[in-house]
Amino acid sequence: MNGPVPDEPAITKRKADHLEVAASGRAEFAKSTLLEHVHLVHQALPELSLDEIDLDTELVGKPLKAPILITGMTGGTPEAAAVNRDLARAAQAAGVAFGVGSQRAMDEHPDLASTYEVRDVAPNVVLLGNVGAVQALAMGPARVIELAKRIGADALAIHLNAGQELIQNHGDRDFRGVRDGIARIVEASPMPIVVKETGCGLSAEAARSLFAAGVHTVDVAGAGGTSWVAVEAVRAAEGSAASALGTELWDWGIPTAVSVVACARAGLVTVASGGMRSGYDIARALALGARAGGMAAPMLRAQRAGGEAAVRELIAQIVSSIRSVCLLTGCAAASDLKRAPRHLGAPLRAFLDDLLPIPPAAAP
Repeated sequence: MNGPVPDEPAITKRKADHLEVAASGRAEFAKSTLLEHVHLVHQALPELSLDEIDLDTELVGKPLKAPILITGMTGGTPEAAAVNRDLARAAQAAGVAFGVGSQRAMDEHPDLASTYEVRDVAPNVVLLGNVGAVQALAMGPARVIELAKRIGADALAIHLNAGQELIQNHGDRDFRGVRDGIARIVEASPMPIVVKETGCGLSAEAARSLFAAGVHTVDVAGAGGTSWVAVEAVRAAEGSAASALGTELWDWGIPTAVSVVACARAGLVTVASGGMRSGYDIARALALGARAGGMAAPMLRAQRAGGEAAVRELIAQIVSSIRSVCLLTGCAAASDLKRAPRHLGAPLRAFLDDLLPIPPAAAP
């Protein structure tokens, strides 16, 4: 890629790099989401009509026509502005949710605010703002909430990205106080707060801690899709310590399927993201207890290939897949998938047994 233009903020160059690497597929996990080990049982007599299957759901107190979130990716560059507007228009048309990327660039350089603004083209889309947890801690609740309000967001996503930051040149190294900082924002915010990881997943311990902090909704962003540790490793100078550490920890993270179960069991409204590549993946995540599925890289690649029209086509394909899986499992609604008969393959079952043991039954 070309170097930054004169006076271009360093953060703008970083955002452009992130888009290029994520879209290229050069930073994918070697390990999987483990969703392929969720085997839903076929029902040969579904007694359903495909057109009548209900995919409606609710996220951050707002209705969605299908359980899909286009997760936050970008902002802060001219290309990012075009990406966000195409994705937001497609989300608006389909009645699904959309999130912008980290608004740190907008906070540091107010002239970049327009790269996050989509309300003029998507007035009714369920919109999530976005800020990093460490930055949110430094900003304080009022400033963070104002960032989300400035783009007309319905909710604010606070992202956790310790793995990525450790590889990033001049990234954050001190993550003390983040949990309490999130609790303060939750208490002060008039809008819902969503806590999201960025590719390394949420553990059972993190889920319980967030629940205790007053968080109601999370986006697990588990391992199995784009590795943001790997993104920073790719960006790092060849032969540097950052490149070496990023290569060593390339596959670091909790598989998405495991994180979904952990967060759902903790009582959190759960968005399953991280390696979601199809409607079938979303359906399997719903069967594990997710409320919706989130996608980033597939939406970005569609937008790059064919703009808004290609994103609309991809969303329609995903919706069709979810609807078809519902019919084939005898579920009249997507929300019924969590009760559908299923078999969990050995790799996923073993992971869950190790990390999420079922407590013994109480003595009679």
